[in-house]
Amino acid sequence: MGLWVQKYGGTSVADPERIRAVARRCLRARAEGHDLVVVVSAMSGETNRLLKLVQSVNQRPSEREQDVVVATGEQVTIGLLSLAIQAAGGQATSFLAHQCRIVTDSTFSKARIKRIDEEPLRAALARGEVAVVAGFQGIDEEGNVTTLGRGGSDTTAVALAAALRAERCEIYTDVDGVYTADPNVCPAARKLDRISYEEMLEEASLGAKVLQIRSVEFAMKYRVPLWVKSSFTDDPGTLVCEEDAAMEDVLVSGITHDRNEARLVLRGVPDRPGVAARIFGALDERHIVVDIIVQTAQQDGRADLSFTVGRADLAATREAMDRLVPELGLRGVESDDQVAKVSIVGVGMRNHSGVAARMFDVLGKEGVNIQSISTSEIKVSCVVAAKYAELAVRALHTAFGLDRADAAAER
Repeated sequence: MGLWVQKYGGTSVADPERIRAVARRCLRARAEGHDLVVVVSAMSGETNRLLKLVQSVNQRPSEREQDVVVATGEQVTIGLLSLAIQAAGGQATSFLAHQCRIVTDSTFSKARIKRIDEEPLRAALARGEVAVVAGFQGIDEEGNVTTLGRGGSDTTAVALAAALRAERCEIYTDVDGVYTADPNVCPAARKLDRISYEEMLEEASLGAKVLQIRSVEFAMKYRVPLWVKSSFTDDPGTLVCEEDAAMEDVLVSGITHDRNEARLVLRGVPDRPGVAARIFGALDERHIVVDIIVQTAQQDGRADLSFTVGRADLAATREAMDRLVPELGLRGVESDDQVAKVSIVGVGMRNHSGVAARMFDVLGKEGVNIQSISTSEIKVSCVVAAKYAELAVRALHTAFGLDRADAAAER
């Protein structure tokens, strides 16, 4: 039997009873003969509670100190799960990031993993123990506590699976797999048996909340077989794996939407070399990720430049852009936080024409105006008014034949 890495999210360890249920699941895997490394998140709601605590004492906290506080949530969970495994008759040892040397860069609150010293974990496994590791956290080269951003426990798990050359990595959450759309928005959504790394990477980047994008990047880079499962059922879940020929037969595999978007428009940008670099360099200095960029040239040597950022970064982005108005001679800055990004994803797009045209036609017939468009080989994204996001998802889901058979029959 091989080495497995399992990750349990906050809802899976939300209270003592659920923690005991996770302990029983871990011991079943051990009874089957698998070595087991378990990564856990903080208990459901705990990270938000800690962030509110930070805000209560300092409304503009340093990210270093904030990381020190919020990383404690996982420390509680690894201790409780290790105790639960021991109480159920198993052996377990808990590990914080500094104890198994999950070394990151020093970008607090959004750190990236650089390397892992897996030997302490291998030693625990050799003793027959379950190694229980705190997700979401790391340490930089100076020993400072860092965190990996929301959903970072997924990344911890996949990075450990890669470092340990695990046979598989299982991500346990409150959903039983990857769906063709968010079932809360589109009741006709279907659960997928398999999805390619590339499709999952696009979906994660486009708003799907099932997996954190960096966890999928790790899985794809190191070819880690990645399963998405529910901790509340024995459903086999969805396998995220390498693309095969059968996947290319499906034109569109999923519809995603992301309401966590804001759109800015810079009016009267001088149309000359170096200006775009100055604009986006100012955002890079603040570690702000920019998404869809559209530039429209004008006749007087100036252009309008629009782009999207995460809604949480809107205030910092607006501040940075307002500072550039006198420096670059901009005519103005406009912002809108009531937008959403709706996307279609599928590796089958590589070999089929007319996919974007069909998407635009569907949205047009539903009266949904498109503000910006972005494409890749396997996705088309449109920025629309937030109030139309759910309508757009359901219409596209039906148009591309993704509805469940029973849902189609009902209509």
